[in-house]
Amino acid sequence: MHPGPDGDPGAADAPPPRKADTDEATAHDPAEPGVTTDGPVTTTGGPLATARTGHPYRPRNWALWRRRPVQVAFMLVAEAVAVAILAVAFARSPIPSGNDWINFAILAAGATVHIQLTQRQEERRRNRTKTVLIDLTAVWTFSAAMILPIPLILFVIAVIRAQHWFIARRPAHNFVFSSITHGLAATLAHVTYTSLGPHLLGPPDWGGFLREFGTIVLTGAIYEAIQIAYVGGVLLLGSPAGRTVRNVLGSPADNTLEAITIGLGAVTAILLAAVPPMVAVMAVVTVVFNRLAELDQLQNDVRTDPKTGILNMRGWSESAERALERTARSGDQLALLMVDLDHFKWINDTYGHPAGDDVLRTVAQTLDEVTRPSDLVGRFGGEEFLILLPDIDEESTWDAAERIRIAIAKLHIVTTDKRGDPATIADRTTSIGVARHPRHGDTLERLLQSADAAVYLAKENGRDQVCFAPDTPGGGLPAPAEP
Repeated sequence: MHPGPDGDPGAADAPPPRKADTDEATAHDPAEPGVTTDGPVTTTGGPLATARTGHPYRPRNWALWRRRPVQVAFMLVAEAVAVAILAVAFARSPIPSGNDWINFAILAAGATVHIQLTQRQEERRRNRTKTVLIDLTAVWTFSAAMILPIPLILFVIAVIRAQHWFIARRPAHNFVFSSITHGLAATLAHVTYTSLGPHLLGPPDWGGFLREFGTIVLTGAIYEAIQIAYVGGVLLLGSPAGRTVRNVLGSPADNTLEAITIGLGAVTAILLAAVPPMVAVMAVVTVVFNRLAELDQLQNDVRTDPKTGILNMRGWSESAERALERTARSGDQLALLMVDLDHFKWINDTYGHPAGDDVLRTVAQTLDEVTRPSDLVGRFGGEEFLILLPDIDEESTWDAAERIRIAIAKLHIVTTDKRGDPATIADRTTSIGVARHPRHGDTLERLLQSADAAVYLAKENGRDQVCFAPDTPGGGLPAPAEP
């Protein structure tokens, strides 16, 4: 969706994030990682070197053509369908009234205040974002979809998009695609909402209120679904290394923020219909909310491993200590797994470090998928991962460890080799060490030492297996195949 963590070229050609402005992602060109504009490219190499320059406004030099052909086809077809729908909806829309123009002016002014006062915050968030960027402008576009006719809805979006273009220059094809996506989402949301009218100022009874609430929820779902279909579709057709659920659909935090933003848009529309001057309050709310989103992102960055997207050692340790304290108080059982990828250095030496990064990301995602929501998955360092399993008995611990070992062995990781050619890494084995509380330690540090000793036992006994920690230092044997 933009340059991947630690310069991953596999993610560099992936399209920008869902639900955010696609031009707002730090999307590098796939052919030239690190290039963030469509400007001229010059190659030099000594006295005999020749310069290669392409004018960015010539169609053949557009960065769009350096994407994967299937992505280009999807984007062009999706844009053509969207433009056709917008044209029909625009032609059938009633002429805006004087009151519509007043409402438009209020929303445009509120959006402008929001964008200009949060410019620096958004730039910092954009530069730090590794997955999805939610820019909060849905507060204004969604409210426009509820309260304005289609021509003025598109006008509001144009005002917002123009300011984004001058604030954060991004490749033109990204900007056009995301602008059309916003327009289509808002237009179809408007059609949904108006077809289920009358609204907002209806009779004050609970039946009417509940019906209105349901209509707004449905409208918000349509608004969101269009963006998922368009931008998520481009992501799905992107680099194979970037095809993860998190990259395409966003994290739970991303989706929560988007839902809150749409909810604030609905509140803005209601205020605009009932007490228009109160929209000024929403401008202040969006500025404050932007700051809160930035703080949340900063906290998340401190706790998250940039290469894999899971908890880093600091974030994992903090959460694991709290889980251990709860276990000690309740007397429940707890287990710690240390997962070590066998012969990982061979992958880096054979395919290159970018391929190794793809393996780490895929394994991290797999661990997230095969563990319980209550389990804590983190990266210990290098090719090692940690999983804390609260409230689990010994037999279930063994089953969980075996499930993880088998899941990793079944992976077929699509990546590239040292020359950039497609490659697939498969049949990788894993050594897993298991420590249980309080049998192998009553503190997190002792559990880590015990799990580490169990990993060494697994490797000494031939790798590709699960071993429980010895009961005493220097003693003990690997757990049997059937506990």
